[in-house]
Amino acid sequence: MKMTIGVMGSVSNNTQEASELAYKLGCAIANNDCITVTGACPGLPYDSVMGAKDNGGMTVGVSPGHNFAEHTIRYNSPHYGFDILVYTGSGLMGREITGVRTCDMVAIVGGRSGTLGEFAIAYDEGKIIGVLKGTGGISDAIEALIPVINKDTGAVVLYNDDPEKLVVEMVELSIARRLSRANRSHTDAQAVKEDVQFNDMSSVEEAISSIENEIALLQESITAHKEELKNYKNLKEFGHTDG
Repeated sequence: MKMTIGVMGSVSNNTQEASELAYKLGCAIANNDCITVTGACPGLPYDSVMGAKDNGGMTVGVSPGHNFAEHTIRYNSPHYGFDILVYTGSGLMGREITGVRTCDMVAIVGGRSGTLGEFAIAYDEGKIIGVLKGTGGISDAIEALIPVINKDTGAVVLYNDDPEKLVVEMVELSIARRLSRANRSHTDAQAVKEDVQFNDMSSVEEAISSIENEIALLQESITAHKEELKNYKNLKEFGHTDG
């Protein structure tokens, strides 16, 4: 299953350098076999959409509108380049939670108050957050905000001014997280098997059989995640991934 990376950033008043970096970010997301998700807005997130499409990537837009007409006319938002548009009808602020929760990871590019809100949601949700430095706005202020927030939510914030390196770091961490969670689940299932006690012998046998099946599935998941991480690292060594 492909991983999703949300690109959150400024709609307007962006520099040419920030626009180019956002485009390269979209290229990197596609080249690392991930799906690009945005708020279906113009600006830096849309630059990433164009980069992703130019490199054969899949793109999803989470629209503030109820339908296509409202999306394009009321919100004056683009539709070209999106493979899927999700109409939330929640407005510009309301769709932020849906947008963030749609993503495995979030990348911050430039940004002002709206992007700060999306960062706050992603941080409280414990997401992996990549900050593309050098794009101005909120992205250049987040590092100073973390000590002020002083809250352990499980979120991990990564910083890089190279879009490709940032995406690679995010993807590798995401795979490592999945593997860690699968290992923890495996351990928890084994502990339940050791601790379970029943008076009815048939219930014991059923419970053990059920737990053994769960452990087998978790072992398969762990093996799959290890193979996924191994393949990803091998592909990066050769300088490419499947697009």
